[in-house]
Amino acid sequence: MQFVIKAYDGEGMLDKRMEVRPRHFEGMDRMKEHLVCAGGILDEAGKLKGSLLVMEFQSREELDAYLAQEVYVVEHVWQKIEVDQMNVAYLNRERVQ
Repeated sequence: MQFVIKAYDGEGMLDKRMEVRPRHFEGMDRMKEHLVCAGGILDEAGKLKGSLLVMEFQSREELDAYLAQEVYVVEHVWQKIEVDQMNVAYLNRERVQ
């Protein structure tokens, strides 16, 4: 199952985000087998305001277990998280389904 995760930072959390970002990337490196793509969501000024991740897990429960230990969740950087199931049809300009 593939999921799109849209996570928005809390107000005034940019400094905290940048402080814990190296730990977030370490976690992403450990989760590579589940990662389809990921990146920061930017505001009109080009500053980070959240994250967008496309990840693959066997179940929503596995995704929830990952989110429970995600550093941006643990450190309260992400204040609003939206999750939808997704069907990746194209990846790196190639049709996969």
